Amino acid sequence: MRDNQEYLSTHIGSLMEFSTHTSVSIHQVKTAALSVGIFTDGVLSPAADVIDRASNGAIRAVMKSEFTGKANSTLVLRALAGVAATRVVLVGLGKQAEYSARVHAKAEQAFATSCVQMRLTEATSTLVSIACPDTTVTDRARAAASSASDAVYFYDASFGKPDADARPKLKKFTLLVGRADQPAAELGLKQGAALGQGMSLARTLGNLPGNICTPTYLGETAKKLGRQFKSIKVSVLDRKQIEALGMGSFLSVSKGSDQPPRFIVMHYKGKAPAKAAAKAAAGPIVLVGKGITFDSGGVSIKPAATMDEMKFDMCGAASVLGTFHAIAQLELSAEVVGLIPTCENLINGSANKPGDVVTSMSGQTIEILNTDAEGRLILCDALTYAERFKPSAVVDIATLTGACVVALGAVNSGLFSKDDALAESLLKAGKQSGDPAWRMPLDDAYQEQLKSNFADMANIGGQPAGAVTAACFLSRYAKAYRWAHLDIAGTAWKGGANKGSTGRPVPLLFQFLLNQA
Repeated sequence: MRDNQEYLSTHIGSLMEFSTHTSVSIHQVKTAALSVGIFTDGVLSPAADVIDRASNGAIRAVMKSEFTGKANSTLVLRALAGVAATRVVLVGLGKQAEYSARVHAKAEQAFATSCVQMRLTEATSTLVSIACPDTTVTDRARAAASSASDAVYFYDASFGKPDADARPKLKKFTLLVGRADQPAAELGLKQGAALGQGMSLARTLGNLPGNICTPTYLGETAKKLGRQFKSIKVSVLDRKQIEALGMGSFLSVSKGSDQPPRFIVMHYKGKAPAKAAAKAAAGPIVLVGKGITFDSGGVSIKPAATMDEMKFDMCGAASVLGTFHAIAQLELSAEVVGLIPTCENLINGSANKPGDVVTSMSGQTIEILNTDAEGRLILCDALTYAERFKPSAVVDIATLTGACVVALGAVNSGLFSKDDALAESLLKAGKQSGDPAWRMPLDDAYQEQLKSNFADMANIGGQPAGAVTAACFLSRYAKAYRWAHLDIAGTAWKGGANKGSTGRPVPLLFQFLLNQA
């Protein structure tokens, strides 16, 4: 197995080269593969119509016999007469009346995936030029770049003999646009490329096994970002420094492991234009990511089946690191702080026990009724620490509860906040980025479930509304600022045959920060 820090460095580097092309003669564009969109109701996109006319009706001919235009479907036509492209890839867009930003992004990914499967090194897409409701050319170009980056993602860090030939060959991805749209498309490509690299980092961190991606490893990854981007200042606090802060709740979780805890503090300051001075004065946005690099459940041990997936319990931390990579790569005009409490939740003679009472950094005491509700125990101290930055808003991101998976499945992340404006900003960013969230309740009445006879609060509120009471617990430590909580337990990774990190919610967070900037 290779040095994985070196692997990360090469893997999140320049994965793809994105560019625009403004030729008005689409049929004369020389490329290994040219995508054109087809709707199910027989409607050809403008580019598809041009290619069809140049090839004497080749596209309409196959539509009669073998291609319906079903969303995400593809069909490769080779060596069409009158067309310079080696291959024309028909990409299904579904019903024209239902065409959306999400359908477009999936179509770009389907095209890029097809090119990867054909072992191509370059490709050209015309899909960004198709008008799409509630989107701009910049939006569509950003989606094209991030979707193509997602299609070429691969993981082989922990294989003894990685097969270089198995890696995607696709390196160049070009968008065919009108000359007037070129500046907007290039801006979108720049944003999408940065997002793609951030997602790649987050996915790889999530996919690495827990014996490699330890708290120390996450700290070293953050330091590596600080060396790569001068706009990011990084501090990684060790156990003694964490003790000095009084983070008793966080430290109690780490007691069961031989791996030392780390508290990662990242501070990004982009070059802000003069008009952004007022926003900067309002304080930074703080992102807090849960970094449990492996979660056995502690004394309240988890069932053995799928426990291997608990290496993904640090995906909140991974999403913060990925988002920082993306905004630094883009040189976003913003001030953002990232806080990552990270440790393992394992079992030894010093581990937390049900019934133990611990004291958080805020001074509030917590009765631990279930040691598998550990994420909130490390996040609460990080939320208290966030106060020192006088933030304009704080968003914590955590694979927090199985209850959220039951409620929302793998489609939406759970969003909790009492601040309507902040919640709407995050929901909007989720919709724009194709990384959706769903707002969940946070009524004060749920707080009653956290009552304890022996401490200021219990760390669980029973089975009913488990995701809600977990958010209620965190809200007790976030009263000094505008706050939102994202429960990504259902969206951060996939299980089964497609097991692996998804990189969510990096797109949502990136879009949120982009909108704020």
